[in-house]
Amino acid sequence: MSYEEWGPLGLLVGTWESGWDGLDVSYHNENGKVAETVYREKTTFKPFGPVDNGDQHLYGLDYRTSVYREGEDNPFHTEVGYWMWDGDRRQVMRCFLVPRASAVIAGGTVAPDATRFDLHAELGSNVYGILSNPYLDEVARTTRFDVTIGVAGDTFTYDETTVVEHQRWPTVIMHTDRNTLTRVSWD
Repeated sequence: MSYEEWGPLGLLVGTWESGWDGLDVSYHNENGKVAETVYREKTTFKPFGPVDNGDQHLYGLDYRTSVYREGEDNPFHTEVGYWMWDGDRRQVMRCFLVPRASAVIAGGTVAPDATRFDLHAELGSNVYGILSNPYLDEVARTTRFDVTIGVAGDTFTYDETTVVEHQRWPTVIMHTDRNTLTRVSWD
């Protein structure tokens, strides 16, 4: 099947896994400090579309991510959401939820044949923004999200930064995650 209608997102279709290549740098509540966590990951991208909003035609990927620490059977982080492509406006959008009751819609202008691109979201934006539950907004407010995506053949990389104003930490926390995954199947 051809995924031309999905623009740069067509390269992501399939199931991807990593070894212990992932690195999460974040505030660890149990230690009261910023620390590193090495992780493995499984992500699936399933195509759908078109989705029509009047004259707008979107092609999407339903995606699910699970992230595991070494020695643990249950993921310490999961995401569910959609990646969307608006070919007329050359916009890639990543809409996702994390089970901390937070939602992000990040986006950016991307060439249809791009193999590397950046997406952004900012607290308070009406277009590409961030929403949190009342508790997180009070004690660990997310103010910005940036991610760089790269796809080369069966290799998918990302490097993302979530800016967090944490009540228990004296400065803004640059929560970073980066990983390299390999496609294990096209389904």
